[in-house]
Amino acid sequence: MNLKKLMFLAFLICLQTLSFAQSKNVQLPTNWFNLDLVENGFFGISTEKAYRELLKDRKPKQNTIVAVIDGGVDINHEDLKDVLWTNKKEIPGNGIDDDGNGYIDDVHGWNFIGSKKGNLQFDNLELVRLLRIYTPKYQSTTNLTPLDSTQKEEFRLYKKMVGDFGKKYEDASNTFSVLIAINKVLDSVAKINNKKVPTLADIDNYKADDETEEQVKTIIRKGAREDGSFEKFYKNIKEGYEQYDAMLKYNLNPKYDMRAELVGDDYSNSNQRNYGNNDVKGPDAMHGTHVSGIIGANRSNSIGILGVANHVSIMAIRVVPTGDERDKDVANGIRYAVDNGAKVINMSFGKAYKWDKKVVDEAVKYAESKGVLLVHAAGNDNQNNDIEENYPNKYFDSPEAEAYKLAHKKPAKPDFTPPKPMQNGMGMRPTVGRSSIVKPIPLDSTKFNLPHANNWIEVGASAYKDDDNLKADFSNYGKYNVDVFAPGFLINSTVPDNKYEDLDGTSMASPVVAGLAALILSYYPELKPNQVREIIMKSVSKVAHKVKYKNERDETVRVPFSEICVSGGIVNTYNALKLAETYK
Repeated sequence: MNLKKLMFLAFLICLQTLSFAQSKNVQLPTNWFNLDLVENGFFGISTEKAYRELLKDRKPKQNTIVAVIDGGVDINHEDLKDVLWTNKKEIPGNGIDDDGNGYIDDVHGWNFIGSKKGNLQFDNLELVRLLRIYTPKYQSTTNLTPLDSTQKEEFRLYKKMVGDFGKKYEDASNTFSVLIAINKVLDSVAKINNKKVPTLADIDNYKADDETEEQVKTIIRKGAREDGSFEKFYKNIKEGYEQYDAMLKYNLNPKYDMRAELVGDDYSNSNQRNYGNNDVKGPDAMHGTHVSGIIGANRSNSIGILGVANHVSIMAIRVVPTGDERDKDVANGIRYAVDNGAKVINMSFGKAYKWDKKVVDEAVKYAESKGVLLVHAAGNDNQNNDIEENYPNKYFDSPEAEAYKLAHKKPAKPDFTPPKPMQNGMGMRPTVGRSSIVKPIPLDSTKFNLPHANNWIEVGASAYKDDDNLKADFSNYGKYNVDVFAPGFLINSTVPDNKYEDLDGTSMASPVVAGLAALILSYYPELKPNQVREIIMKSVSKVAHKVKYKNERDETVRVPFSEICVSGGIVNTYNALKLAETYK
């Protein structure tokens, strides 16, 4: 690889991953997200303080079922096996639908992306699935082609998707090129030293073959410092390689589609309910297992970690592959959770495009009618959710929403064009802010009053230190669309095979809030979803200082916390339980 290109790409990666981030080179208490800022010095949610001072001599009134709609849960994990929801009406392993709910042997939940033939592990992005439909219709269309109003709207969407796909593919290809170069050096050093995993000293002693490898060595040293250790850096690089390999092979590959073979449902029928299998772990349960531990890892077994909620049962529902989840599966996951007694549903997933939002909307309305709270992760693109689309969301595809959309059309982004060579010969386009591409539209807050669900909480991610980098640098935000923030940086929780790891993401912040909601309902089961939402939002620890981040125009800004979320603060268990006591 060209050395200058490698250096430039590595620089871009560093900018994307390290800007305004709190240090990972730090030893945090395993349970920091449950600690108290004043008592412990970490901006947790004061869970331990609440247990100690408010719940010490109290017994919960109910065991709250929390559904984890995710990519799979390791139901045999030592810290989760005793807090699982169990369908007592089902006889395990007899191959019979004992309770007549349409799902055979659904003992601990259900997997909507599998069948007797196995499990779907990889899938496309929704963007790619849509392009598979629209490309044959519009790839030869020009701006001069006569189109009716529906076709014009589809063509506008098609052009936007082509641009988004080109950008995503270019970014993925460039990042993967860097990861290949780093992996090559790591593997070479390991082979030379007859080790499975080399050490940083081995890297230092390695004689590089050329300037490119010497630059890679520099990147490795810097990465090890930033990640806190060489071992963490090594693990992150290997996982990154797998992630981008899958992105190019499956997520962004229009020719890949194994849905029909591995799931076998009638995908055109969004109302179909009964398909899938009972393998709730699936081929990759890392994400869902980590989420489950944050919510309710056993607090009384003296091992592992402490989940936010005690007296909770985790219902595992698998709908998320490596790729984008499908709306039909999400809707069925919500309905399954509601019908089987869940009172809180955690949804740590999201995507930029929709396929059949109506079927999800109907499921959300069904959950609301049955008194079920939905907690959703805001996303990890440092994106303003007040401006950019993020699905699923609380807004319904209603006649009012359609009328608003027609009256407030966004200007289309220009068609994607391949990168042109720069004067330095690196063949890369310079990074540019969105303001240099499309003039931003003034934000119209009236759209946030369109018909929406009242049983929905949208969660951004915060870090451990109370400073101007409190907003996790990756976290999406929104003055009107992100309700609260919660710890989502260096969160230690359960992962498959009785292990524990630190992960980052709004995917980790959302279950913190889901756990809090479950805890509230265990002691105050009479509360309605909108009341629990109100309590959580009103009881946040207000952030009294400004925070910094890069906004949608790629500008570095410092703003009050109330400018990036509705509540202006971080959720707080102690405050929430005290406030819940006042509700009648």
